[in-house]
Amino acid sequence: MIEQKEQKDPAFQEMSLKIPLAVGDLAPSFNMEASGGRRVSLDALKGVPFVLYFYPRANTPGCTQEALDFSHALTELTQRGVSVIGVSRDILKKLDSFANKYNLTFPLASDADGQASVAYGVWVQKTLYGKTSMGIERATYLVNAQGRIVHIWRKVKVSGHVTAVLNEIIKRGL
Repeated sequence: MIEQKEQKDPAFQEMSLKIPLAVGDLAPSFNMEASGGRRVSLDALKGVPFVLYFYPRANTPGCTQEALDFSHALTELTQRGVSVIGVSRDILKKLDSFANKYNLTFPLASDADGQASVAYGVWVQKTLYGKTSMGIERATYLVNAQGRIVHIWRKVKVSGHVTAVLNEIIKRGL
């Protein structure tokens, strides 16, 4: 859950207003704890293409379906040498529970401090039922082996999304 002080802290909100990332940019650095006692970082992924997808919250219908869709495509992605990492602001304990419940074998990273969400421009102001708050915008970044962003999907709709990601990977010969 997002702490109230972060939602109201102008400095934290201002960080989310920076210029958005674009195709061709170097992927921002990250280093996060992940499900299954793992740690994921940009440095560890040097030389490996990867999908970094951001989702609002584990164990919600859309986030669960997106995770399951990536899980079903994982064999093909792995055969192509592409790693998958899911990122949310959830605490590690919740991510471990989510991964175990749905047998998700790829890392689910905990961006508890919000640094990766801000760096990737997905920490945004959202409005739901007239209430405004800060939260993660569902987005996916495809990063090549050289660490450059080669495709960005923003405001992702879950249905068909993983197929679109896989098609882009195939098109690029990754």
